Amino acid sequence: MDDSTLQTPPTQSALRTLSPPSSSSQLNLSAEAASKHIDRLLNSSHHTGPSRTIYSDRFIPSRSGSNFALFDLVSPKASSTAEGREDTSSAYATLLRAALFGPETSGGVAFPATPDKRSTPSRNIFRYKSETRRSMHSLLPFGFDEAVQGVNHSPVKAPRKVPRSPYKVLDAPALQDDFYLNLVDWSSHNVLAVGLGNCVYLWNACSSKVTKLCDLGLDDSVCSVGWAQRGTHLAVGTSNGKVQIWDASRCKRLRTMEGHRLRVGALAWSSSLLSSGGRDKTIFQRDIRAQDDFVSKLSGHKSEVCGLKWSYDNRELASGGNDNRLFVWNQHSTQPVLKYCEHTAAVKAIAWSPHLHGLLASGGGTADRCIRFWNTTTNSHLSCMDTGSQVCNLVWSKNVNELVSTHGYSQNQIIVWRYPTMSKLATLTGHTYRVLYLAISPDGQTIVTGAGDETLRFWNVFPSPKSQNTDSEIGASFLGRTTIR
Repeated sequence: MDDSTLQTPPTQSALRTLSPPSSSSQLNLSAEAASKHIDRLLNSSHHTGPSRTIYSDRFIPSRSGSNFALFDLVSPKASSTAEGREDTSSAYATLLRAALFGPETSGGVAFPATPDKRSTPSRNIFRYKSETRRSMHSLLPFGFDEAVQGVNHSPVKAPRKVPRSPYKVLDAPALQDDFYLNLVDWSSHNVLAVGLGNCVYLWNACSSKVTKLCDLGLDDSVCSVGWAQRGTHLAVGTSNGKVQIWDASRCKRLRTMEGHRLRVGALAWSSSLLSSGGRDKTIFQRDIRAQDDFVSKLSGHKSEVCGLKWSYDNRELASGGNDNRLFVWNQHSTQPVLKYCEHTAAVKAIAWSPHLHGLLASGGGTADRCIRFWNTTTNSHLSCMDTGSQVCNLVWSKNVNELVSTHGYSQNQIIVWRYPTMSKLATLTGHTYRVLYLAISPDGQTIVTGAGDETLRFWNVFPSPKSQNTDSEIGASFLGRTTIR
């Protein structure tokens, strides 16, 4: 029946005549006479002719195309025929409901009731299920996990794919296997400085050109290297307790500064201020613009200073020592303003977060094996992660909230962590000795690691700051193996 066409209704007399008989005399009429009488009345009010079209702004839906059996409902106009179809379609409807809405609804769609304006039963198609959210995955007939109820199974981003192999390997003869040294650093001009024995070599990452910067002679050796933030000046700490400043662009030594009595294993720059930490337990603050070799001396550690890092705002200096202590100093203090004593082994690995002010990470040696996080603004210990092996270095990504740790005894691995969950994104292996040295490229995508196996390995572990694609692998193809000198 067309939704916009209605038949002319019967007359009131016809409706009254069709009502049940009210007297005993009418019950005596023969069946044939009653039938003729009814036909005559019907023909008198329903004459043959075209149907009159009635126009109205009311929409009257047609239920002829509705599949009420699918929802275990009975059509108002087909209640008698629905019983016959139920046997043939109930099995199919049950299977279909289970595939679409889950097995818990196979016995019927259990929607909570909504107010019904009519006095009909409450089974209504306009009723909704409970508040449990479902994603499009629930519409799949197969592969949907019903084990966890009430969880939004929305599509989860695939973790970023980190290449498990280095894209380049450099041979580094005479690279020392000493936990307390810092022999590798990467400048903002994309030049890698490496201390090998008593020499310092520069490797240009753009041209792969190797330059010998200096030779300290037979009586001295390189213990640390550190680039200034502008990338042109390189500080070199020696085993004789001296600190040399070199202009790398001209391969010229600018000055030599004294102060330490023993080797200088840690260096950190803050603009024109250079901090040096030595085996003599002291830290010297040196302004390379000043004539004096140092402007202040920081005392507090009870053993060799093996880790130094300035915060990104150049306001705080973190120092780690072989006394298992982590200290924080400000620009003008000669005593530590914060002291952390939770580590149970030497603290060489130190890294400030570039994403959150005051967030500091530190790692302990063989007897500790933990990475700890500190809030220097509130002077609080945030969390601790046991890595299972000696923590040698830490560095934060500048592009994403992740960090890398390198390890020694006993697994010699490199781990990429997501902060703050500290879930492992990748574990990289390849070095056969402790991974004692770590530096990050100026674009923040590549790290270089060094070990006592006399190799430097380059890994692409972080995405670029502009395109953080989680679906495709980042990194270059393997470019072969060369020697740095």
